[in-house]
Amino acid sequence: MNKYWRIGEPMVWLSGASLAITLLTAIILLAVIMINGLGVFWPAELQRLELQDGNQVIGRLIKSEPTADGSALRRQYKIANRDLYGLDFRWIDEDQIVSQEVPRNLLVLERIEHGDFYGELKSLNLNGTTRTASLPDLTKALIEVETEIRGLRELEGKLKDASYLMEQLRLKKLKFDYKGVPANDPKQVALSQEKAILDEEFGHLIDIQTRQNARAREDTAMFTDASGREKEIVLADIFQVYAPNSMGLGDKIAFYSAKLLELFVGQPRESNTEGGLFPAIFGTVMLIFVMSLFSFPLGVIAAIYLREYAKEGIVVRIVRIAVNNLAGIPSIVYGIFGLGFFVYGIGHSIDSFFFPERLPTPTFGTGGLLWASLTLALLTVPVVIVSTEEALGAIPREMREGSYALGSTKFQTLVRILLPMASPGIMTGLILAMARAAGEVAPLMITGVVKLAPALPIDGNFPFFHLDRKFMHLGFHIYDIGFQSPNVEAAKPMVFVTTLLLVLIVLLMSSVAIRLRNKMKKRYTFGTF
Repeated sequence: MNKYWRIGEPMVWLSGASLAITLLTAIILLAVIMINGLGVFWPAELQRLELQDGNQVIGRLIKSEPTADGSALRRQYKIANRDLYGLDFRWIDEDQIVSQEVPRNLLVLERIEHGDFYGELKSLNLNGTTRTASLPDLTKALIEVETEIRGLRELEGKLKDASYLMEQLRLKKLKFDYKGVPANDPKQVALSQEKAILDEEFGHLIDIQTRQNARAREDTAMFTDASGREKEIVLADIFQVYAPNSMGLGDKIAFYSAKLLELFVGQPRESNTEGGLFPAIFGTVMLIFVMSLFSFPLGVIAAIYLREYAKEGIVVRIVRIAVNNLAGIPSIVYGIFGLGFFVYGIGHSIDSFFFPERLPTPTFGTGGLLWASLTLALLTVPVVIVSTEEALGAIPREMREGSYALGSTKFQTLVRILLPMASPGIMTGLILAMARAAGEVAPLMITGVVKLAPALPIDGNFPFFHLDRKFMHLGFHIYDIGFQSPNVEAAKPMVFVTTLLLVLIVLLMSSVAIRLRNKMKKRYTFGTF
């Protein structure tokens, strides 16, 4: 028995069991997320129920569970029609159901506002003429309306460009006024004339938009719910319509694929609980990329100095202890530091020196992508420093001595031998830093993230990269729709979808980094190192 403990057999079993439990936990977590997230966009069938009280219900079955006393089962249905019923979901006891059917003519309307609508099409009102219609007629009418809406989007783009130019003129005028340029100065006169031309063009575009928008909202459709109550819906408010009960497997797969594409490239709708997540995906990737540009070089340079140049002593030991302790500080503390130092400190100083004419309206003295990235960079720098130091310390001393013996300087040894050999460990630090930064939310909430960002940090206007803008983030999106949404039950599917996307982004970026690390390891290290 003493030999059994002495050779460490129990520790081997304990390590193996811990690894198995960790892997099992990760697999279960991914399975739960995928099961609840991947099925959100599948066009499930609609059921029409007749209840004992004579009422009828149209809904999509969500789940079944025992009643409170355990004597029977109850079902949760998504009944939609929030503007009619005031709620999206309803629990129905199975013993209250008299009959159940799956009619092929039931429609699902995805609307810009008020969520989905379940019901039947009664009539169409096109160009002032009302007539009975079917799903193909409605689809054709929606295509025509979409053409008009596409024209409105192009007009909105022109309005956005004109608005940007007007804002630039306004800022230029602020600068002239701040510098005391008189109103009769040729620059001020030219600016006023240009502004008058833009104002006239902008007003003309607004008039066109108003007329086109009024025309697009003239066509309507009449629908009925399960009880026969009529609801008139403007066609321009319908994002998509389909009949899930009459769709074949191929149609459902095509629909599901289209919804996945919309998720990656579309804009959010209905308080972020529906539609796409492109702004949040873009903001998350952009944040990690900018954060890496700051944390990776800073962490590697600090680790090189501590390991290769700094003389061992009380100061270096204190710095190492401080670095290790920084890795354990709660992230919200970094957020407070970022708000005070970056936003109110550096940001306000930049505004005072470079944009004094815009004060008290802040430019850089408010939350934005730059300050959020710098805050996360400080959060992740200790991870990079520790990993880089460990990688440099693992290189045999003989490698350094052999390089010095051949006449290399310390810098040449560092650049040509030590850093290449330590690159796998350095990449490990970068992987850990990216993974931690991708999931942090608390620091971002006070340094630049918002519920909905109207403009991306990158666009076609100079200087193209607008790091002072606020942005969206998948982690904050999960918090917002999961805990701040007025309709949490309806937002729950999007919570799992967003979580799955965040996990996939972390896995994808980590996989690329791991691939690079493995290539570096094969190229620069020995088989025993």
